[in-house]
Amino acid sequence: MKAEIIAVGTEILLGDIVNTNSQYVAKRLKDLGIFVYYQTVAGDNEERLYEAYKLAFKRADLVIAIGGLGPTKDDLTKETAFKLFNKKAVLDEGSFEKIKNYFSCTKRKITEGTKKQAYFPKDAVILKNNHGTAPGCAIEDKGKTMILLPGPPKEMVPMFEESVVPYLKKYSDCILVSKVLRIFGIGEGQIVEKIDDIIESQTNPTVASYAKENEATLRITAKAGSKEEADSLISLMEKKIRGRIGKYIYGEGDEPIENVLGRLLIEKKLKISAAESCTGGLLSAKIINYPGISESFMEGCVTYTNEAKMRRLGVRKETIEKYGAVSSQTAKEMAEGIAKGAETDIGVSTTGNAGPFGSEDKDVGLVYIGLYIRGKVEAKEFHFSGDRQKVRNRAVMEAIFWILNEIKQL
Repeated sequence: MKAEIIAVGTEILLGDIVNTNSQYVAKRLKDLGIFVYYQTVAGDNEERLYEAYKLAFKRADLVIAIGGLGPTKDDLTKETAFKLFNKKAVLDEGSFEKIKNYFSCTKRKITEGTKKQAYFPKDAVILKNNHGTAPGCAIEDKGKTMILLPGPPKEMVPMFEESVVPYLKKYSDCILVSKVLRIFGIGEGQIVEKIDDIIESQTNPTVASYAKENEATLRITAKAGSKEEADSLISLMEKKIRGRIGKYIYGEGDEPIENVLGRLLIEKKLKISAAESCTGGLLSAKIINYPGISESFMEGCVTYTNEAKMRRLGVRKETIEKYGAVSSQTAKEMAEGIAKGAETDIGVSTTGNAGPFGSEDKDVGLVYIGLYIRGKVEAKEFHFSGDRQKVRNRAVMEAIFWILNEIKQL
């Protein structure tokens, strides 16, 4: 079944509110095996809304309109839909009684505008609103189905789950299940290049790549009659993908990289500390996002000046004079210094030039990351592009990814 979602409201068109309703409904329709090919936003204008409905039904079997079911004159979603289907609306006594009870409890007076929320065609399936006054409805005619839902998310979401999901199951002979692989250290273009033949030959499951800030994701989606069958299809595809780019896959789903690291540190009972220069505490802040990380994260310090590096971390004056603060040698001494001072298994350090001003031998974006793990100390050199914040964010991601890969082998 093909579906289209129409969000109704001038406030959405003007950018005054974010259209989270369409996002929610699209995700849930996917779970039901219903394909959303288009999403539309229409303002509170009867003529334009009518045209949006007509266009939607030219390319979809199911149209879900969200918003505009309220009591005011510019709430036109229902009336425009009834006009499209050429259906006369009459007062639904059950809905009106519920509205009256609601207003009685809140000691408010019912207006004609409020009463109009209870008008529906006789053959409409009325969807109860247990969290507000405006009921929704479903209309079926000549192989086309329209569902009308209220705009406030606190009303729309429960109505969708309680009434729409059971209603739509009769149209769904399958389910769609997705799994997201989170990837770092390789760009979207390189990912596609490495699994190009897999993407080209895909049928079921399908594979889609998405670029995000500092990372990328691969979404594997399977269509099947049951979740177990879909999971099996996804597992086979995932195995192929991991065979190509497994070393870059750090996690799954919505879990950020710092949570993957935090969980692993605790599981392996490892203690960690951080010494930062160019990242200015951002690395420590990321690591401590994970709940319960106090079991592993012992200490973090920002040693921005050369004096601080020497005094707090024991970086040798000779090292800074010979190689500079932005160097692999300094990064290594910083990582070892914080680990020994905090008595941790792991010490990580960052030092670099985040900009905006470079120097003759230290370009903007040059960053060194040091890593000390149980007596072994290394440093890596990176060259990042972008503004000051982007350089810092990328350095943090690289540091966490490096730590994560190293401790997986312990």
